[in-house]
Formats: sequence, C-alpha cells, structure tokens
Amino acid sequence: MTTVPGSPGSVAPSKLPAGVELPVGFTGDVVPILDFGSQYVQLIARRVREAGVFSVLVAPDISIDQLRALKPKGIILSGGPASVYEKGAPTCDPRLFELGVPVLGICYGMQIGCHLLGAKVLPADSREFGRAQIKITDRSDLLAGVPEHTTVWMSHGDQVQHLSEHFVPLATTPTCPNAAVRHKTRPFYGVQFHPEVTHTPHGFDILSNFLLRVCGCDGSWRMSDYLEAQTAALREKIGNSRVICGLSGGVDSSVVAALLARAIGRQLTCIFVDNGLLRKGEREFVESTFRGHFNIDLRVVDASAEFLGDLKDIADPQEKRRRIGHRFIDVFKRASADLPDARFLAQGTLYPDVIESGHGHAGTAANIKLHHNVGGLPAELGFELVEPLRSLFKDEVRKLGEVLGLPEKMVWRHPFPGPGLAVRVLGAVSRANLDLLREADEILLEEIEINNLYRKTSQVFAVLLPVRAVGVMGDGRTYDQVIAIRAVETQDFMTADWAHLPYEVLATISNRIINEVRGVNRVVYDISSKPPATIEWE
Repeated sequence: MTTVPGSPGSVAPSKLPAGVELPVGFTGDVVPILDFGSQYVQLIARRVREAGVFSVLVAPDISIDQLRALKPKGIILSGGPASVYEKGAPTCDPRLFELGVPVLGICYGMQIGCHLLGAKVLPADSREFGRAQIKITDRSDLLAGVPEHTTVWMSHGDQVQHLSEHFVPLATTPTCPNAAVRHKTRPFYGVQFHPEVTHTPHGFDILSNFLLRVCGCDGSWRMSDYLEAQTAALREKIGNSRVICGLSGGVDSSVVAALLARAIGRQLTCIFVDNGLLRKGEREFVESTFRGHFNIDLRVVDASAEFLGDLKDIADPQEKRRRIGHRFIDVFKRASADLPDARFLAQGTLYPDVIESGHGHAGTAANIKLHHNVGGLPAELGFELVEPLRSLFKDEVRKLGEVLGLPEKMVWRHPFPGPGLAVRVLGAVSRANLDLLREADEILLEEIEINNLYRKTSQVFAVLLPVRAVGVMGDGRTYDQVIAIRAVETQDFMTADWAHLPYEVLATISNRIINEVRGVNRVVYDISSKPPATIEWE
C-alpha cells in the first residue's frame, strides 16, 4: 500500500526500500526504525504509532537515498544482540546523522550511534539485565516531565564508557554512567535502557518527548483517517469488479470483510467454510453478524464431512495441517467457481506477517507469505490480492474494527488457529472428541467472561489430551478423558507468560467441566511460558 503518486506529500513507490510501505494516500509524519535485530523492535513500532506517528521498520543498511525518500521526521535505531566492536557487527550509514532530522538510539542503537560519532563503547564491568534505578540529570527535552529518580528496563552487556567532548550525559545508574546522552551539535539522542517495554514506567513519555518535542511530529496518525483513505483507495483499485473474501470469523478476516463491505458493498462475496473444526456456535455467530449487521453476500459451505474424512486416524499435527490446508483450497475453489466476475481475493495479511515473511529484517519483505486464517490460498487460484491491513499491527486492526462498528465480541476475540480444534484434540480427531472439546471450551470461556478476565488475558482455550485418567464419580470408578486449560498473557505472541487466573475461578471451571461434560474426569492447568513452550500444544 504505497501512497498515491502525485498526492500532496506522497512518496513515489519506486523510491521506497523493498518491502517498505506507507498507507494509501498517507501524507503525515513518518519515523523509520532501523532494525538491528531487537526482540522488541515491533513493540517500538507500535509505541510510535500509539503516539500518533506512523512508523515503518527498515533494514539497518538502508541507503541514504531510500531514507530521504521516506521524508522522515525522525529516525530510531533499535536495540540488538551484537557488540559494536565485533567483526561483522551490523551498522548503518553514518551520513544519516547529517540528514538534519533527530535520531534516537535505543540500547545497541545508542551504542552504534555513539560509536559512529566518536564515543567509546566497551564491555561493561557490571552487566545490567532487568530493572534498574536511574537518576536523570537533564530534563530539558528528551526526559522532560520524567521523575528525577525512576525505574527503567536494562538488557545490555556493553555500554558507552567514554563520551567525547561532543556529548552531554542526561542520566545515570549506579553501574552505567551514561544511561542517556545527547550530542551537542548533532540531533542524536541515546538511551541505554528500553523505553518501549512496560517495565519502564515512563518509557512512553520518553518516546513521546522524542517524537513530539524533539522531532516536532504533530501526532495526527488516527485510525479514522486511515479508514477514510483506505476506503477511497479500495474503491479506486477494485472498480466494478467482484472481490472474494475467505471469512473465518477471526478478527483479521472479519475486519477485512467489514472494510470491504463499506468500500464496495454488494461487490463483495464472503465464503465461510464450516470445516467441522469450529468452536461451538461459531457458524451461527458469523452468519448473524455479517448477514444481519453488514448485509454481506455470504456463502456458507458445510464441508465438515470431507474434512473429518481427511483427518480420520491422523495423529501427526503437521499432517493434520497439510490435509486441512489442501481440503480448504479445494472447497474454496468450488465455492467460488460460479463467480466469473471475481477478480480480487481479499486476505487479512498484517504488518507482522510482512515482516516475518522475509523482512530479514525489512530488507527483503517483498516476499510476502500468502496468509490466511484457515489455510494458505495459493497464487495459482488466479486472483489479484487485496490486502488492506498489511500496514497494521494487530492492536491497530482491533481499533479499525471498532471504528467500522464490528461487535465488541468479534473485535476483541482471542486468536483461533487456522486448523481449528484439530490441533487442540491431541492425537487422532473424531467427531465425538470434537464435540466433547467444544462443550469444555464453551464452559471455560463462559467462566472467563463472567469473571471479567477475557480482556485481561490474550488467549484462553481448552485442549483434549490423548490420555485417560482414573477417577471416582458417585460410587463408581471411571477411566475418562483429561482436559488441559491454557491461558496466556502476551503483548506480541512471540513471547508469553501463563496467566495467573484466580484459584476460585479455576476451581469453578474444573468443577463445571467435570460435572457437565460427560466423559471428562480430570482438568489440569498449563503453567508453561513461551518459550520454551509454544502457545498451542500442536
């Protein structure tokens, strides 16, 4: 989604770095983030956007001409795992400090900036990992409004040990004399800590100071403006053609469908495939939302018998995914065969999909994976792609869904895997096991919602384990199924902690599942974090 050529302040697509995109019609402030491999780099980008400034991730070796083409209001250098003095350590063109725009270096970004501008970076005598107490000595611009003594999150082994006469220290810790600095003559600022993480309480204030005070950004990036520009761009691109959207009921595909319905109305046909692997009531919820509220041309295809036939006696999770993906493509082809005027296929590709598909980081992002909530739709289907969310992060997609008027229950629903309950029934899949898991999962989510925990958790679901356990019900011995409960909290799903649900809530969930779901006599709670565990079990 590059900007429209010729529009005020637009950037010609050919001048942008490979894989770097701006929203259609966008004319606001842009802050590129040079990604040196930080685990928090997407978080930096999201924080910048939360401050009302549009951010893009770019490779650290981006050329000066490409940086100029973005017309940056400021530049951020991310953290990273390398050491600046190591052979082959990632670096950037030192001429970016001559562009006349402010630059903020974070952790490794501070070290590389200081190194290139004449300061000395060395291994620290005392490494800092975790929370540290910082004392601010200069609160004039970058650190304005931040308490003199505050907590920050550190994660470094090297630090800027010796500043040249061209630098001014802004903050210190007991073991890091240059925890924040600025250059006297160049608009370069550096912080050794991570302002983007929630463990730095005033981190967002620091980023906002950089963007609004130092760079002079107007903070005007708003989802309502994005909606208007994207709606106009979709109408122009699609014209009178028909668009097909594979609707799963997940957040991404639902927002894509609602956005296209707003832009082109009845030129949109949504195809919802009931694969027999859905949550209880999922099909009815999607039908009532999109047929009733948005008046969309929705085709519901019941292919549950075909999918379950493909999965008979299949226990390997990768083989499950492969068979489900292939069957979905076959069903989708049949469902769209009688739409001869269909030219476009809409998909819910998000910015993290773009990054993770060949960003490398950001350098080769043109190699985008075909991302679909149910199964990858191959290019040989013959459609042109429409991907109106590919500039957005997940939280921004939810905001767009709210602006579009989607039900809160749909906008804020937890992620659901493309293969559905097939990867939550561990081992071979059967209709009986799916039905049992649906009942347990419904009870789990009902109690989570009743106790106001749904929005406080990132993902909660039940898993049917491939083991049986001995139990006693009434006066009789049982040998029945085991349900595992998985609940996590995360910001980006790349790492996650298990959710500390109240014991009384867990007790109620366990009692209800065992008493109300016939065939279950034991409930266990998964307290594994990611890593080393994944969020899904398969």
